[in-house]
Amino acid sequence: MRETAELLQIDGAIIGRYRSYEKTAELIGGMHDSIEQIAQDPAKLTELPGIGDRMAEHIQEILKTGDYSLRAKLLKKFPPTLLEVIQLQSLGPKKVAFLWSTFQAATVADVERLAKEGKLRDLPGFGEKTEQNILKAVEVHKRATGRFRTDKAEPAAAEIIAYLQKLSTGIESITSAGSLRRCKETIGDLDFLLILADGHTSQENIDVIAEHILKYPRIDQVLAKGGNKVSFTMDSGLQVDVRLIEKDSFGAALIYFTGSKEHNVKLRGRAIDMGYTLNEYAMTTLKSGRRVAGRTEEEIYAKLKLEFIAPELRENCGEIEAAAEHRLPKLVGLKDIKGDLQMHTTASDGRHTIEAMAEAAKGLGHEYIAVTDHSKSLTITNGLDEKRLVEHLKTLRDVNKKKLGIRVFAGSEVDILKDGRLDYADEFLAQIEVVVCSIHSFFNLERAEMTERMLAAIENPYTQIIAHPTGRMILRRDELDYDMEKILDACAKYGVAMECNSYPDRLDLKDVYLRMCKQRGVRVVISTDSHNALHLPFIRYGVATARRGWLEKADVINTLPAEQFLAALRPKPGAAKPATPAAGREKKTAAKM
Repeated sequence: MRETAELLQIDGAIIGRYRSYEKTAELIGGMHDSIEQIAQDPAKLTELPGIGDRMAEHIQEILKTGDYSLRAKLLKKFPPTLLEVIQLQSLGPKKVAFLWSTFQAATVADVERLAKEGKLRDLPGFGEKTEQNILKAVEVHKRATGRFRTDKAEPAAAEIIAYLQKLSTGIESITSAGSLRRCKETIGDLDFLLILADGHTSQENIDVIAEHILKYPRIDQVLAKGGNKVSFTMDSGLQVDVRLIEKDSFGAALIYFTGSKEHNVKLRGRAIDMGYTLNEYAMTTLKSGRRVAGRTEEEIYAKLKLEFIAPELRENCGEIEAAAEHRLPKLVGLKDIKGDLQMHTTASDGRHTIEAMAEAAKGLGHEYIAVTDHSKSLTITNGLDEKRLVEHLKTLRDVNKKKLGIRVFAGSEVDILKDGRLDYADEFLAQIEVVVCSIHSFFNLERAEMTERMLAAIENPYTQIIAHPTGRMILRRDELDYDMEKILDACAKYGVAMECNSYPDRLDLKDVYLRMCKQRGVRVVISTDSHNALHLPFIRYGVATARRGWLEKADVINTLPAEQFLAALRPKPGAAKPATPAAGREKKTAAKM
């Protein structure tokens, strides 16, 4: 469905047509229930929001054949490799279509060659700057090859675990390891540890289990089979490594195969300094080889005189030193979150009503939400002009009279314009309870100009939260180029919170920047940016990213009850005396405006 939307854009289709396919892709991608199961009852399929009879027919055709007629028709007109080309930042569908019709440029390599040869700079709509940005985007594409987003790897892991659990004998438990367990934002491969049940540790039994693993229906290629390891690639290209482990070695193996490599090297060095050796089988004494630990991770860390280190922290970024000195953070948890501060409804580009979003959030245990539909400049998302904004804010406030069992804040996601001004005038910003500000345009400004743009927005006394602050799209678009230290220092000064956006293709701010926030006392909100009620559970990805950033409950303001949360936000003019802008910058910003 997503590919169809992209091909339709290249083909010059009107926005309403290709957006219907994008929205269907978003809907299915965010669902917990299997689309295969829902589609068994055609009536239930058309009950899904935005799924009409024609779209339902497409879905049924895909489920039966693996493809459908419209996509196949478009792929006869355009080469499938254009689907990779359109992912390059700076190349929208019109430019991709132009390059295809003019140069027959059908691959990323074709586009890279044209840019390197300087053949794009004089073309209408391109220019030398665009040419350089395309080359940067190609480098991003190359780095992304072979990596998978967490939300793509996680369902694959669950599917494999479910398959392995069907083996009734021989396996006591199955555990994910590797970068998925550490909650990395992208995954190179999946690692699983299977604990062998008592009485099933012989090589003959291991071979029987290995044969069962290799009957998994989505295997594309077997890479290795032997000893206690099975390795294969799935039809998606994702590599899977399965290791069969005896119970007494489980803790040692789990540390070893969870990683990171850098964490393990440091841990093994500490073990040697203390007279031990540590590998994937056990921890033993250096002199006699006597086994001292290995059954659990906890006993190994304890033997090394360390607090237990959560998998999310195992990156050799000071966690071992902190564990030795009993100063590891008490990491924020999913149960600590009391509200979600960014989501969109049918008022702009969301798929569900205010009430539907509130009901779904309540089902997750949230006490409050902020509905933050887009501001007027983002026309592609049906952003609200001032008249519609005022009406929408009234609707949001009236919703609370319906006693839904969850509080709804009247918010808005307000665009930060090119010069740093906000998309609404002060008189309208004053009416918004939760002002969330973000960048959706002019991503390629020079570093100094982008920094000034962000600083101007932060200094605006109505700015309370900066959403998806770096603008990155994982595996697709690099972060905005600005001076992060200056930006976070300004946030600390003016009391502006930074968002940890939970949407799986953003996870923005990333862990490194979240730790910088913590060091400066910049408060954080964890939000989903949901455009669909089914996206709301994405909050778990944001929490995992926050944990990787060493954040504790006290660092995240939407762990507070509703009134305390509101009090923790930057006060608007009139509610309290606003911060005074830095000398010299006020004039500069005013001059820009």
